[in-house]
Amino acid sequence: MKLLKDILYKVGLVEIIGSTNLTISSINFDSRKTSQNSLFIAIKGTTSDGHIHIEATIKSGAIAILCEVLPENILENITYIKVNNTAIALGIISSNFYDNPSEKITLIGVTGTNGKTTIVTLLFHLFKQMGYRVGMLSTVVNQINDEQIPATHTTPDAISLNALLSKMLEDGCTHCFMEVSSHALVQNRIDGLQFTGAVFTNITHDHLDYHKTFGEYIKAKKKFFDMLKPDAFALTNNDDANGNIMLQNTKAVKKTYALHSIADFRCKVIENNFSGLQLNIDNHEVWTKLIGNFNAYNLLAVYATAILLKEEKIKVLTTLSTLSSVEGRFQYVRTSNGIIGIVDYAHTPDALTNVLKTIHDIRTGDEQIITVVGCGGDRDTAKRPVMAKIACDLSNRVILTSDNPRSEEPNSIIKQMQKGVDATNHTKTVSITDRSEAIKTACSIAKSGDIILIAGKGHEKYQEINGVKYQFDDMLILKENFKTFEK
Repeated sequence: MKLLKDILYKVGLVEIIGSTNLTISSINFDSRKTSQNSLFIAIKGTTSDGHIHIEATIKSGAIAILCEVLPENILENITYIKVNNTAIALGIISSNFYDNPSEKITLIGVTGTNGKTTIVTLLFHLFKQMGYRVGMLSTVVNQINDEQIPATHTTPDAISLNALLSKMLEDGCTHCFMEVSSHALVQNRIDGLQFTGAVFTNITHDHLDYHKTFGEYIKAKKKFFDMLKPDAFALTNNDDANGNIMLQNTKAVKKTYALHSIADFRCKVIENNFSGLQLNIDNHEVWTKLIGNFNAYNLLAVYATAILLKEEKIKVLTTLSTLSSVEGRFQYVRTSNGIIGIVDYAHTPDALTNVLKTIHDIRTGDEQIITVVGCGGDRDTAKRPVMAKIACDLSNRVILTSDNPRSEEPNSIIKQMQKGVDATNHTKTVSITDRSEAIKTACSIAKSGDIILIAGKGHEKYQEINGVKYQFDDMLILKENFKTFEK
C-alpha cells in the first residue's frame, strides 16, 4: 500500500481534483481488475478506451482516477488526476508503486527483430551458472531463478513488469535480462524503468502490420536507446546497417560487436557443423553447442554484455561453452537412418534466410532440404510471398502450410504465400493446409541424410485458430512421425 502523492512522483501532472493524501492498495488499467481503494489508470488502447469505464471502476472500489480527459460527472471523495499521456504515466506510477525495483537490480534489455529470446536466455543461464541469482523476461517464459512463470507477451505491461522485478529482488536476484519489443516501446510499457544496458541485435522486415512503415519500426527500436542514462551502456551489432542509428543521440556509453566489421567486440567463425560452433572471440578459441552464424552473433552479444558487466573473460568463455541451444531455436533431432529434423521459430524473412543458409553451410553433400513453412494470420501480410520465395530459393522441396491463422482463413494466407512462388519453383512446392499433415508429408518423402526444417512456431505449444489455442507442438509431431517412418 502506498500514498497516492508518493506514487505520483515524477508524473507530469496537468490538474488534480481531490486529495492525494490517500492510501492506495493497488493500481490497474484493466477495469475488470478494480478492487477496493485502488487507483485506476484510464488508457486509450488500440481497441478500447479505459475512459469509458471510469464510472464502473469507482463502483468497484477505485478511489482515485488518472486520466487524460476528466469525466463530466465529478464525484465527491474521489480524486481525479489529469495528465497528457496516461500510458507514460502508467510506467512511472508502476515503478513508484513497487519502490522502483529497476534501480536496485542490474537490468539488461535486448531489442531487435531476431535473436532477442536466444540472447536473453543465454545471458540468464550464463549468469546463473556463474553463481548469480537471476531473473528473465522473455517470449518463451518469465523466470525468477528456478521459478518459471508463463509469458503472455514478449514484454509484459508496466504493472506486471515492475511486480516481477520486485519479486526478483525479494528472491535475492541481482540481475534481470529481458526482451524489449517494439510494441512495448511504442506503448510505453518500459517507461519508468532504469536499464543498466541495452543490446541491439538487428532489424529486418517485421511487424509492419502494427508500425505501418519500416521507418516507424526503426524509430520504435531507437526509442529504447534514446531513453538510456549516461551510466548505462548501449551495445549494438555493427554489421547491421541500422546499428549506428540506434547509437545516435543516446547518452549511454557506446559499444559495438561484429563478425565482419571493425567493432569493440569481434568474433570469427572457425568451424560450423551440426556438432556446434568453434569460435575465436577476443583472440580466444571456444567451442559451443550452438549452431549457425546467427548464433555466433548471439554468443558474441552475450559475451560482450558479460564483459561490460565487469565479468572475468576466461570465466565467461568457459561457461559459454557449456550452454545449450534455446528451445525452438534451431532445435534438431536425428533419426537412426540419418534424417535430420530442425524446428525453428523463424517467422520473418531474415530469420528464415539465416536458418536455411546455415543448413546450406553445414550440409556435407547432396542432401535434400525439405522446408515446411507458414505465415501467421492477423499479422504483416507483405512478408507472406517473400517468405515463400525464400523457402523455395533455398530448399529442394517446400510445403506451404498453416501457422497460427488466428481470425484469418488458412487457405487465404497460403494463397498469398503462393504469389512468391515463381514458375521455376512450382514443381517443388506443394500446399497442405493441415500443419500436422504437412509435417507428416515432409517426413514421408525424406530419405537418409535429408534435412527437414519446420519453421515459424518454434517453442510454441499451440496453434491459434479463431481465438482458440489448440495443443500443437512442432517438435513433438516431428518426433512422432520419425518414429512411424523408422519402423
